[in-house]
Amino acid sequence: LLAEHSHYSTMRSTMLVAFSALVGVSALANPAISRVASSRLTARVSTMATMSTKDIVDTAVGAGSFGTLVAAVGAAGLVDTLKSAGPFTVFAPTDAAFAALPAGTVENLLKPENKDQLVAILTYHVLSGKVMAETAVTLGGKEVATVNGKSLMITVAGGAGGGVKVDAANVVTTDIECSNGVIHVIDAVIIPK
Repeated sequence: LLAEHSHYSTMRSTMLVAFSALVGVSALANPAISRVASSRLTARVSTMATMSTKDIVDTAVGAGSFGTLVAAVGAAGLVDTLKSAGPFTVFAPTDAAFAALPAGTVENLLKPENKDQLVAILTYHVLSGKVMAETAVTLGGKEVATVNGKSLMITVAGGAGGGVKVDAANVVTTDIECSNGVIHVIDAVIIPK
């Protein structure tokens, strides 16, 4: 595992250096590319390259669009689990997805007396193992077991190149790699049946 991690770290570093060099060459070849644009691109690639060295929780915190999910994971006592070796696949609802729930739902779920229900909902968003988008599209029309113990349905619209749904939620961003798995962003909170 350490050798594999070292390989990915080396690969990320090589990609960053190669991209930085490409940006630098482009700036020399085309004076229209400003120094500011070049440094912004390099900083963005650097952030993306180091993202996979963070675990699922730290990646979600750093993204800035999963505040409600992170708070819920904390209230459910699942932080240590999602920081463990895994690997896990997390279908992560955004803050907007939580905001779309009926008024008072999130506040009610975060109450200590509703911890079991919150754990059930959150673990329904998690698969054991690392399932990248390339594999997920091959699961279209199939039920997949979650950490919760119940299965969710993966649907692929228009074949392997179409949009992917997890139950009724659309997958809007895929393959956010983490040190202990992968995050796929979804636009709705999925509730186990």
